[in-house]
Amino acid sequence: MTKIDALRRFLTPCFFPTSTTTTTSTTIPTHRPKKRLSTSLRDDYPQDPPTKPQQTPISQENHQDSQSSSPTTTTISAAPPRPSKTMVIGTIFGHRRGHVWFCVQHDRLSTKPFLLLELPLLTHQLVNEMHFGLVRIALECDRPELASCPLRSVPVWTVYCNARRLGFAAKRKASDRVRLMLKTMQSTTVGVGVIPTGFGSSESDSEEIMYMRSNYEHVVGSADSESFHLINPDECASQELSVFLLRSRSGISH
Repeated sequence: MTKIDALRRFLTPCFFPTSTTTTTSTTIPTHRPKKRLSTSLRDDYPQDPPTKPQQTPISQENHQDSQSSSPTTTTISAAPPRPSKTMVIGTIFGHRRGHVWFCVQHDRLSTKPFLLLELPLLTHQLVNEMHFGLVRIALECDRPELASCPLRSVPVWTVYCNARRLGFAAKRKASDRVRLMLKTMQSTTVGVGVIPTGFGSSESDSEEIMYMRSNYEHVVGSADSESFHLINPDECASQELSVFLLRSRSGISH
């Protein structure tokens, strides 16, 4: 190789940088040409086939929510109503040789009882039953014509005392003598005593009236059942006395 050829090979790349241009052009990365902004979205994004949003998870979630909520509504059952309990004042009174009366008041100052019954039980019979410590008086009604009557307005009852049938009881209205007796006992809430005044048409005015007055728990089970339970004082905790009002619908056709 001559000197001229060596200089040509050395100086030619300096004046004619062909390899540099080629290398530069090859190293420049290729970019996607910028598109013009248009009012249509079809020019800005590639024309891919449109895909519908997946509604399956939402429907499945709603279905699961409906399934999870539906058992709650179907399994809940209405609980039976609880019996209501109130405190009342009950008075058992009667002549020594007469029938027993059962009087119930909401207020001891009121002379108008909301329930007054004349029982077929004699006073001395009740005293003998109370010696055993347990007295349960059940008044039952099974007459079809009294099915729609309020329970405390039933005029006639069949009476059982400690499972023995005694006869019939009658609902009474408070007479002037009963009102006078209740007015005499307004200051008494719990107690046993004798009132030296007459009461009843078959007895003389001088006949003494024996009474037992105490607090009772009034329980309303339903439209066909109510009961009154004696609340015993501390000194007489062994005495139990209950009065039940029961209406049977076994023989009543609807």
